[in-house]
Amino acid sequence: MEIVKSQINQKLFKSIMIIFLGSLLLTLSAKFKIPFYPVPMTMQTFVVIFMGMAFGYKIGLATVTLYLFEGIIGLPVFSNSPERGVGIVYFTGPTMGYLIGFLFASFASGYLNLNKNIFIVFIKLIFSVSFIYFFGILWLGNLIGWDKPVLQLGAAPFLFAELFKILILTLLSKKILLFRKFI
Repeated sequence: MEIVKSQINQKLFKSIMIIFLGSLLLTLSAKFKIPFYPVPMTMQTFVVIFMGMAFGYKIGLATVTLYLFEGIIGLPVFSNSPERGVGIVYFTGPTMGYLIGFLFASFASGYLNLNKNIFIVFIKLIFSVSFIYFFGILWLGNLIGWDKPVLQLGAAPFLFAELFKILILTLLSKKILLFRKFI
């Protein structure tokens, strides 16, 4: 019985450490901007999808939830914070829909069975990242008005960068899935 308790405690400790380190990685990915056309790219969506793929939907979802909680309580974890504000004020700004979409994207990338067919993996990852833009566009449209060019403002500038990140994740998917054995 003690061995079972010890194994459960070890697994719980590993999971908590992965969640904490994942939120740090997500914060770092939000802060570094990579020059890309037409707008600079952060690696947030890459890390969100990576966490789901590598550790499953439970840990991926918990990691993104912790990251959002850290931002909501005022820690400067979000992209462009503290320059453009912190806490709930920043969270409820134009990027809130995208941030909420992180939860669904991480869940989807961890929940979907990523098989060996690289084309199917690519399609499933596109499906996962689409949640980010779906919720982002919905929120942005409600915030600035649907009479504005919402798709051109909230999605079009980022599509090449997303395609690039999804291609990298697809090509590395077999290696990324090996992380699940760590837990």
